[in-house]
Amino acid sequence: MTSWTYHPELLATPVPRYTSYPTAAEFGETVGRDEMGSALDAVGTDQPLSLYVHIPYCHEICWYCGCNTGAANRTQRLGSYLEALHAEIELVAGRLGGRGKISRIAFGGGSPNAISPDRFAALLAKLRSSFGAGDASMSIELDPRSLSGPWFDAIAAAGIERASLGVQTLEPAVQRAIGRLQPFSLIELCVDELRRAGVRSLNFDLMYGLPHQGLDELEQTLRAAVALGPDRIALFGYAHVPHLIPRQRQIDGSALPDAEQRFGQAELGHRLLIAAGYEPIGFDHYALPGDPLSIAAESGTLKRNFQGFTDDPAEVLIGLGASAISQFPGLVVQNEKNAGRYKVRVSSGLLPANHGIARSDEDQRRGRIIERLLCNGKAELGGVADQHLLERLRPFLDHGLATLEHKRLRLPDYARPYARVIASLFDTYRQPEARRFSSAI
Repeated sequence: MTSWTYHPELLATPVPRYTSYPTAAEFGETVGRDEMGSALDAVGTDQPLSLYVHIPYCHEICWYCGCNTGAANRTQRLGSYLEALHAEIELVAGRLGGRGKISRIAFGGGSPNAISPDRFAALLAKLRSSFGAGDASMSIELDPRSLSGPWFDAIAAAGIERASLGVQTLEPAVQRAIGRLQPFSLIELCVDELRRAGVRSLNFDLMYGLPHQGLDELEQTLRAAVALGPDRIALFGYAHVPHLIPRQRQIDGSALPDAEQRFGQAELGHRLLIAAGYEPIGFDHYALPGDPLSIAAESGTLKRNFQGFTDDPAEVLIGLGASAISQFPGLVVQNEKNAGRYKVRVSSGLLPANHGIARSDEDQRRGRIIERLLCNGKAELGGVADQHLLERLRPFLDHGLATLEHKRLRLPDYARPYARVIASLFDTYRQPEARRFSSAI
């Protein structure tokens, strides 16, 4: 493996993570429930569909978190949200009229285990009956701090085979600095119980670039995590944007590693995880050989959506819940973010989608290029490869971070930290706005 080389001038401009193209920064209010309804009407009889179900609540709010989530400290608030979610399920399923085949259901947040296990079971029963989704495979995001015996039983009863644990860091001093205390013994217990419950593909979410986190602290977390044997590890760089996320003001910005240190942390994680037997997936995921994510990367079928890198082949993802995003080939649309307004819309019998963007043919073409670069490190450029693009690519070509031959762009393995920046060259909407996006590494 060739070592990564730090070129700060090439990483200076913050760029999107490209979980969609166009990105959420381009969403507008000219797209909403009418467009969502038309997209649902166009779903084919046996077209593969996936569902994403958003629970925007957590028992404890972490200071670093940029998710649209609130504290699950009032039973009535959770209950009224779930009533609205059940109503939205009926609205969407009614609009589909039995068309489409649900192959996957993903529960995310916030934290789905912010609700009680019995309410989760009722929600799952509603989804299965409304969409005829009895055979759908399921995944769930979990906060280990609020997992208990009844929740493990519920996961086993539901037949959930994929789960993701929010671990972030295993170093107590770093945990205190981000407001997320969870001892190693708790993570170890959760892993054991999830395996017993039938989870076959287990992911850990880990972070670098955290306050008071040096190379030693990151290495200790990575080695401890690897020892627990997760099938996947997502290693994200923390994005410190307190001007956009007020809760991040509780984090001491002066204790954060600088850009060069972040680069070194990302490279350390890459080297250590590969040495431990994980295969690199895209620019920030790792998976053991034989895991579906590794198989998709090897076969060239890896995709990217709002859940990150995925082996899900469905071209249509329907988001349910406040702030949930739905993706169609020609449309990206998001539900009302505010839980109160979301409930009002749904209780009025209205689809809660209220902003998004229609994807033109050119958007779809550029979106495929961006996705291929981020997923496979190569893409056919076709007519996009004009002189202006070549000029913008030149610094990356000159540094050996990309090759271009017969309009096929390839990124070598050691160009992974530059993948998002290179992908952004194909983004016709992008203007330098350093305060909006996260660091490229």
